[in-house]
Amino acid sequence: MSPKHTDTITDRQSEKKVRRPGRPAFPRELVLAAADALFADADAPKSVSMDDVAAAAGVGKATLFRAFGSRDGLLDALFEARAAPLRAELDRPGSPLGPEAPPLDRILALFDELVSFKFDNPHLTAARELSGMLQAPHYVWMHATLRSLIEQTDSAAAESAESADYTAHVLLGGLRVDVIDELLASGRSREDIRHEVAALVRRVLGPAR
Repeated sequence: MSPKHTDTITDRQSEKKVRRPGRPAFPRELVLAAADALFADADAPKSVSMDDVAAAAGVGKATLFRAFGSRDGLLDALFEARAAPLRAELDRPGSPLGPEAPPLDRILALFDELVSFKFDNPHLTAARELSGMLQAPHYVWMHATLRSLIEQTDSAAAESAESADYTAHVLLGGLRVDVIDELLASGRSREDIRHEVAALVRRVLGPAR
């Protein structure tokens, strides 16, 4: 179902609305929730515009651009909100992702979480991947985190910073939404894909021989 188009209020009306006494200057959480719902319901990620988001959230489009900079900036803010629990797990003692776990185990747990994230947020992920991912803040964070963990393994990929850097890009590339969609279309289940991803990580990052 494509997002419904409604009239967008002006920026002056929007700012007057959100600056009532006792209210924050900009309803960030409301805007993110509205955008999230639009992307979830859209038939195609490209169909959701900043006009749609502004109308759904009841703010002016220029106000939206001032808050997020661009459509990609809005998508990055959505990813940041969704990824916050995952970031917290990487620092939580006792977590499979936490600092006490062996590096390879942390990487396996991280990829399992990332695959689940792609399953749960296909339209949001596809929308950002369509406009380029490599410079997106969440990708930069995922790549840096993975590269650091790879450098701590006993794998051949840990032999140099350049190798760890490239390996991190290659492994993350296997999680693209279009790749996952193709695997699902071929008849593989979500559980099949999770196992295949884990097997790939073990083959690439297992101890060097």
